[in-house]
Amino acid sequence: MNVAKSGYRVFSANSTVACTELAKKITERLGVELGKSVVFQESNRETRVDVKESVRGQTIFIIQTIPRDVNTAIMELLVMAYALKTSCAKNIIGVIPYFPYSKQCKMRKRGSIVCKLLASMLAKAGLTHIITMDLHQKEVQGFFSFPVDNLRASPFLLQYIQEEIPDYRNAIIVAKSPSAAKRAQSYAERLRLGLAVMHGEAQCAESDMADGRHSPPCIRNPTGHPGLELPLMMAKEKPPITVVGDVGGRIAIIVDDIIDDVEDFVAAAEILKERGAYKIYIMATHGLLSGDAPRLIEESAIDEVVVTNTVPHEVQKLQCPKIKTVDVSMILAEAIRRINNGESMAYLFRNITVDD
Repeated sequence: MNVAKSGYRVFSANSTVACTELAKKITERLGVELGKSVVFQESNRETRVDVKESVRGQTIFIIQTIPRDVNTAIMELLVMAYALKTSCAKNIIGVIPYFPYSKQCKMRKRGSIVCKLLASMLAKAGLTHIITMDLHQKEVQGFFSFPVDNLRASPFLLQYIQEEIPDYRNAIIVAKSPSAAKRAQSYAERLRLGLAVMHGEAQCAESDMADGRHSPPCIRNPTGHPGLELPLMMAKEKPPITVVGDVGGRIAIIVDDIIDDVEDFVAAAEILKERGAYKIYIMATHGLLSGDAPRLIEESAIDEVVVTNTVPHEVQKLQCPKIKTVDVSMILAEAIRRINNGESMAYLFRNITVDD
């Protein structure tokens, strides 16, 4: 049970059954009970948190999985962290397997870097440390003023490939865009498999507007300095879709960190089928699977979508039997145990390179 002399307690920042499932698996592995708290919405949709036990002088771990209502989940985490801070908790450590807004980590035109804003909000609420998994960009760790442990799900997904995919030695790892090539190369090298990269219309255009150089827009100002003629940047034109690598007669395994809107994955699967791949698997850490994703997967050429349980997706699994889940509670529980005991985290990052 959560004994005071253990020096730490584990709480869930969400009271719904779907979101507490991962928290319960983690506490079972740790041999502790989930802390007593109630998180609910008032009639006017305000978030309220009631902590039902003393946390004075304790190290507190808050587990928050992110359901479809992302903004409510963020408020739950912030309000609970602040409640624990004002209750004199010694350390407040957030366990956030999928970090929300992680894609909004670059300046886009006149937008904002929302991920940096969220990092500042978490620090202000009282968090002193974060455990997360497979950030969309590893550089996001620099937004925080406290330690961030960015764990990897790849060992679990690699194990799934080796144990659950028949004849995986006849597979080829596929990056559905050049931006995903490093991750795919890491999988290919560890499995001793070939690598293919898709390039063209199916690639993500996020990088086209990520660095802010379109702001202000390129407009020649006739009232500007005479003689100042800056060269205009040529507009990009996507080439026809191509697959660099031979996938004919092979099992194609597409790897990525997030699978949300699945249109790009479905389009990639169709191209790979046309090129001769006879089975197509999607491997991703975070299965957001928003909107009509289950239906699109079920009707597509994709044979199986494998994701971890960093995000609740039980409803999507009922709608689409092609979706499979890999449990990562083991590594999250071990990270909590090591941090509480003051042990090194290096064991959890063994054989992890900079590009992983």
